[in-house]
Amino acid sequence: MKRTAGDEGVDPGKVVGIIGGFGGMGRLFSAVFERAGYKVLSSGRKTPVSNADIASTCGIVIISVPIHDTIRVIDEIAPLMNEKQVFCDLTSIKTAPIDAMLRSKAQVIGLHPMFGPSVSTISGQTIAASPARCDEKTREMLYQIFRNEGAKICPMEPKEHDKIMSIVQGLVHFTTLSVAETIKNTGIPLEAILPVMSPVYRIELGLVGRILGQDPSLYADILQMNPETTGIIEMLSDSVASLKEIVVSKDPEKFAAFFTENSEAFRSYIPQATEETDLMIKTLVKMK
Repeated sequence: MKRTAGDEGVDPGKVVGIIGGFGGMGRLFSAVFERAGYKVLSSGRKTPVSNADIASTCGIVIISVPIHDTIRVIDEIAPLMNEKQVFCDLTSIKTAPIDAMLRSKAQVIGLHPMFGPSVSTISGQTIAASPARCDEKTREMLYQIFRNEGAKICPMEPKEHDKIMSIVQGLVHFTTLSVAETIKNTGIPLEAILPVMSPVYRIELGLVGRILGQDPSLYADILQMNPETTGIIEMLSDSVASLKEIVVSKDPEKFAAFFTENSEAFRSYIPQATEETDLMIKTLVKMK
């Protein structure tokens, strides 16, 4: 296709093109835009519609491919896009993809859905958004599509996003996988562990099982491709070493000081955490 969105007078928001639109997240967002009354075109590895077709004919172009493929796909289509188009991605890192999209002439808004494609609706979910180069009308038009579905928009600068995700995703996934590795290395079978676990501990172990039941490439990308993750893991290593030293010392006062310092840091969150986990525990108890 030789025509461009600008040549056809396509208004951003009228036609949405999703590269990777047949994956889980791509299908989810295709449905979101279709319910909002937009025409959606999707490309995939074996579709007659190519990535170049999407870039040349759609007012809004969204990249929904694995993290390790995102920059390559952006670089492939960026030269084809013009200033009347809107360029977005659905990647869980933001700095590098946005820098790549900014090499195009298009308006650029980075998006990170803070949920997986298994959800049935985006209602009640959060989407982190990094508008890097776009006018207010375009930004609000896109945000309103998601708000109409019940989603919350959380604006973030790309570097701030990646730093926070190194905690929200990187630190949490790293520690969860470390727990899995440690339990495996003890040689004690889960069949012996699970029967004596109370609901609160089953919640913690449930997170281990949930992650291990999913695609390893996703977690590899999250941990290996966010430039901020290495620093947070090194900080974790220092924290583990400090706590280990306190435990080995068998000094209750040192442990109390450590515990109190962290309790103070989490003081504002403790009531919410207690309420939410109480609900989880009650739910697990009812399921037995």
